[in-house]
Amino acid sequence: MMERFDPRARSDIYGPRINRAADPLRVRLVPYASIMLGSMLPVLLIADTMPLLPSVGLLVLLAWRMVRPGLLPLWAGAPLGAFDDLFSGQPFGSAVLLWSLAMLAIEAVETKFPWRGFWQDWFTASVISLSYWFLTLVVSGAQLTPELFIVAAPQAVFAVLLYPFVARMVAGFDRFRLSRSRKLG
Repeated sequence: MMERFDPRARSDIYGPRINRAADPLRVRLVPYASIMLGSMLPVLLIADTMPLLPSVGLLVLLAWRMVRPGLLPLWAGAPLGAFDDLFSGQPFGSAVLLWSLAMLAIEAVETKFPWRGFWQDWFTASVISLSYWFLTLVVSGAQLTPELFIVAAPQAVFAVLLYPFVARMVAGFDRFRLSRSRKLG
């Protein structure tokens, strides 16, 4: 009946909305692939002794966990952290532990504050990423001197300032992940 009044009523840029579904492979792979690509990104931009970018993989993981709270299981921090350890140069197992602890911290915040806003998510991601930054400096084996903290401070600042952009990017990935692409039946 509605099609007689407006033929575009039940369609979008992909065609008819009825009998269309998202690709199951894309639904499952996009979050994990984006986190893994984020883990590889800081390797491309390396200064003389310290990387300029923070752990983008961790920021993408935090963004996925906060944009889509039930999407990633709690145990996903361990294998994704192992992948990040391969590219970050940190001792193997540090990101496994710290990413798992970050996932548990986000779960604790979500149970304590089920209704959150963007500012609270940004604050939570900032606290977790700054804690991760400090703990990776401790675990790295370097002597903790004031000069080390001065040289590594841009990573901490970028970690706090990049989160809104990463969350916006993850929201775009989520729209792509759930866009309809094939006919059923």
